[in-house]
Amino acid sequence: MPEARVNGVRLFHTDEGAGEPLVFVHGSWTDHNGWRTVVSRFADSHRVVTYDRRGHSLSERPPGPGSRQEDEDDLAALIETLALAPAHVAGNSFGAAIALGLAARRPELFRSVVAHEPPLFGTVAQDPTLRALMAQAQSRVDAVLVTLEAGDMAAGARQFVEEIALGPGAWDGLPRPLQQTFVTNAVTWMDEQADPTWQHIDVQRLARFPGPILLTRGTESPPPFGAVVDHLADHLPHAQVRTYSGAGHLPHVSHPDDYVRTVTTFLQHR
Repeated sequence: MPEARVNGVRLFHTDEGAGEPLVFVHGSWTDHNGWRTVVSRFADSHRVVTYDRRGHSLSERPPGPGSRQEDEDDLAALIETLALAPAHVAGNSFGAAIALGLAARRPELFRSVVAHEPPLFGTVAQDPTLRALMAQAQSRVDAVLVTLEAGDMAAGARQFVEEIALGPGAWDGLPRPLQQTFVTNAVTWMDEQADPTWQHIDVQRLARFPGPILLTRGTESPPPFGAVVDHLADHLPHAQVRTYSGAGHLPHVSHPDDYVRTVTTFLQHR
């Protein structure tokens, strides 16, 4: 099993293809398998690396709660250990927040960033037009935490998928292995929620990132994600915005053709 010991933790990873490096960073609850529908198509023209973030699936699960900055440092160390810099980095959800956070701190590691719906809700927390929307979103997160803290990981995973990420009825449409991955990694999501900094990013510092950024969203995603994308786009001079019609929070899973086409077009012009 390919592993790299980086930043004091063992991370499972895959490495295939050849060309400019492209690193995929998965979101909360999931793992490297979420990229399986698109990896082979990018590997025709890129060296593609996927990995399980700390606390997820095949990677080491250190004791105690971690922080998003630790995930950023893991990504930096993985890029350096595998000699990938400067790399294109594509992240989804929490993985997008990790990619953007590291790009602000270590821009020399990046060739470009692709970020789908980063949950950086702290960036829009003070917008009076969004307070009710954000309060509703937080109440749903709190409800999932209550379920998980009661020990029902399966119910909490379903609750997260249907009430926060993908919408009513979405759980039963997920492949069973993906459902099990959500359940297995639920405890790490709880740890992520304990990090007081996870929703925030230094937007002014990120605005100094010299490379291109592609921000994406889905028309079927919960509104808070789109609000974050709009806010970031307004403050990042090198950012482009694209919308996946009919897709939600996991376009690389639900609409892989659109995802590959959109990201490939972006990368071809870098």
